[in-house]
Amino acid sequence: MRGIRFGFVPTTILALVDASIGGKNGIDVGVYKNMVGIIRQPSFLLHDLSLLQSLPEKEWQNGFAEIIKHACIKDAAMFKQLEQHSLADYMKDKKLVAELVQRNALIKTKVVQKDEFEKGDRRLLNYGHTIGHAIETQYGLMHGEAVAIGMVYASQISEQLLGFDAKERVKALIEKYQLPTTISFDAKKVFEVLAMDKKRVQKEMNFVLLNKIGKAIVHPIPLQRLEKIINKL
Repeated sequence: MRGIRFGFVPTTILALVDASIGGKNGIDVGVYKNMVGIIRQPSFLLHDLSLLQSLPEKEWQNGFAEIIKHACIKDAAMFKQLEQHSLADYMKDKKLVAELVQRNALIKTKVVQKDEFEKGDRRLLNYGHTIGHAIETQYGLMHGEAVAIGMVYASQISEQLLGFDAKERVKALIEKYQLPTTISFDAKKVFEVLAMDKKRVQKEMNFVLLNKIGKAIVHPIPLQRLEKIINKL
């Protein structure tokens, strides 16, 4: 009645670098993402990269959205490495992808170890997820696709509010890994879902923005202002 010990054996790129790490397990409620769940750490993680051999290319693309996210918020050198390589490089070079998976797993592990319950630095992992979650279930997108689009929009908002000057680099990298960068959406419906996001605090949304590649901050945006911004995206 107090729960049982469990471990994770992730079988996708997205699970290897992100979903299996951190102990946050949630389910969607209607169009609302991860609204019911727990924070409970697994007893072990088993990363067996041979499982990737049967992974369809679409799932590789899906997982690379979270890798690009980590690069944007925490690792400018990895962002450059991703620019220098391609999805095909990582799919055919086992050593290259193993190093990349390990690098990303360590980024998330270190963040979670410092901030398990998302009071500080862990909030940066939500880059691209605020708008991403609001469009994901409504438009039948894969998680990585929604996050990719969310990162492009977040970089545009970063330019507006913080003077971020590398939004085209972010967009170009996302396109390079064959992920979508935009979608036609109903701004009113998206904002209604977004306003229910767990990152909302009263009449503000804690939005993750970029100061520069590899350096993210949490920037509170009043909901009224955010609604106007979304209407113009």
